[in-house]
Amino acid sequence: MTEFLLRRFVKNYKDVDDPKVRGRYGKLAGLAGMLCNLLLFAGKLFAGILSGSVAITADAVNNLSDAASSLVTLIGFRLASRPADDAHPFGHARIEYITGLAVAALILLIGAELVKTSFQKILAPISVELGTLTLVILLVSIFAKLAMAVFFRNLGRRIASSALAATATDSRNDVISTLAVLLASAAGQFFGWRIDGWVGMLVALFILYSGVGIAKETVGPLLGQPADAELVRSIRSLILSHKKILGVHDLMVHDYGPGQRFASVHAEMDMREDPMRCHDIIDDIERDCKRDLRVHLVIHYDPIVTNDEELNHMRKLVEQEIHAIDPLLSTHDFRMVRGPQHTNLIFDVVIPFGMAQKQQELQRRIDERVQFEDSKYYTVITFDEAPSP
Repeated sequence: MTEFLLRRFVKNYKDVDDPKVRGRYGKLAGLAGMLCNLLLFAGKLFAGILSGSVAITADAVNNLSDAASSLVTLIGFRLASRPADDAHPFGHARIEYITGLAVAALILLIGAELVKTSFQKILAPISVELGTLTLVILLVSIFAKLAMAVFFRNLGRRIASSALAATATDSRNDVISTLAVLLASAAGQFFGWRIDGWVGMLVALFILYSGVGIAKETVGPLLGQPADAELVRSIRSLILSHKKILGVHDLMVHDYGPGQRFASVHAEMDMREDPMRCHDIIDDIERDCKRDLRVHLVIHYDPIVTNDEELNHMRKLVEQEIHAIDPLLSTHDFRMVRGPQHTNLIFDVVIPFGMAQKQQELQRRIDERVQFEDSKYYTVITFDEAPSP
């Protein structure tokens, strides 16, 4: 079904990195969500009035909020697909993250309202009538929401959308909540148990829990989080595939929304290479990265000495020592400055954020090792903090 709808309503649906195509995905998801949720709201509201169940009525209102969420998704994707302008030179793609956060806020709002209504019904329970029509409406709702959850999940995975992932999670929650409401109504009908308010409370707490989880997932990209590990590997592999590149470090990726990623990196090349030739290679890599990975890459050229035996020996010695301390540590920009009395070894050590308090201990151990090799060596170390690989 997903494939059929995409072929029918989304032009060039396989080019998921194209902002226009993403916008069409969002439009399809938004319109489908609004239509289905409005129909479910009408059916459940009728069933709730007919049965006198606060849980069914609350579930109906939840579907109305889902329709509003779909409208927010539709608007969000439309705004996110707008091109860059003077006020927003990196584009508007982050609006998609804000859309996911808005969906989470609506889920939390409806959950809080349901807690209030359910608590009132716990204090003053009433009998619930589960008629045939009500039963049919609830069963249809369960299957419809299950289909919607699968549909939104498939769309979200195709375009890696946190907003659609949030919508899929919300639809899955509705399946669970409606099933719980159905069981509560059946318990009241056949056993006389007045648990409608209690079930409504459980559903409300589950909705609140899901809303908090969705909010966390959407806040992360807005605040800034480590780049996807697979993307980092892809960028490194692409750069190192050029034989003149000897190493890379200080790779930073900035996410301005789906399809709007910018990165910078230092690339090491032999200092004996022709600078003009190095410039051409770097230009080629930047273009390849934009074409193949949809990442705007800027490379800083680092010339390094490769034909100095003493420098190479000490660099290898230092690298072995820091790897013995912790395999997560790494070095770069290793230089040697010789003087009449001593020789400075100047380099950077990259450490995970959790090891920031251990800098003095690391400095001491590295110093001991190089001075054990020869007392003429002194280290000048810059510690760089970075996420763990």
